[in-house]
Amino acid sequence: MLLATATEEIGHVEVLATAVAMNLEGAKSEQVDDVVTNPAVAARMGALEPRHFLSAGLGAMPSDANGVPFNAACVDRGGNLIADMRANVAAEAIGRTLATRLRELTDDPGMKDMLDFLIARDTMHQQQWLAVLEELGPEQAMNAPGDYENTGEHAKHAYAFFNHLMDAPLPTDARWTSGPSLDGKGEFSLLEPPPALGQEPELQPAPPEVHAGAVYTAPNGVASAFGRFTRGVVDKVKPGA
Repeated sequence: MLLATATEEIGHVEVLATAVAMNLEGAKSEQVDDVVTNPAVAARMGALEPRHFLSAGLGAMPSDANGVPFNAACVDRGGNLIADMRANVAAEAIGRTLATRLRELTDDPGMKDMLDFLIARDTMHQQQWLAVLEELGPEQAMNAPGDYENTGEHAKHAYAFFNHLMDAPLPTDARWTSGPSLDGKGEFSLLEPPPALGQEPELQPAPPEVHAGAVYTAPNGVASAFGRFTRGVVDKVKPGA
């Protein structure tokens, strides 16, 4: 299933790259004002994508919506089945949303037809990843990875919602602040304000060659400027500070 869907997605890249090339073929920069009617898009578009000419010689390019070529960094792989299926659902949901937005920006029948096809396929792909999670049974509601249990002193934090909005109380009866957790291993709770955890770090100041200033510099020249900076940030964000 994974290989079949990956093959299809490579085909989608080819379809989209070809559509972009065909739309830009022969287009002049002054045409932007005529084709872009959405004010938000018009404000962003100063001219047509220069990479289409500079990098591809007006040919089709496997690139994202900003003209950045795809590479291995686009592969989202966590190595855990539950995590990967959830990531796939999210990716398809975002992709389907983008396709519907693109459809709103065109009145070309061919583009609408292509986007309707891609929207339909993104529907199936969302559903198939959700179906895999359902097929896993009770494991679908488990945390990834499912073979590690919360133990020790921090186990009490596993199902507690920390409300960091000190002046905005949250509902105590929301599904995510009360009742059994979805994995059946705990009870949701709400902590307002959240507890101040950990200790203030005592890191060494910077060595003279960093030129961090007298306040941040160690007389013996051994230490880290980042230590003092981090301590200042911690003082500003920790609860009750």
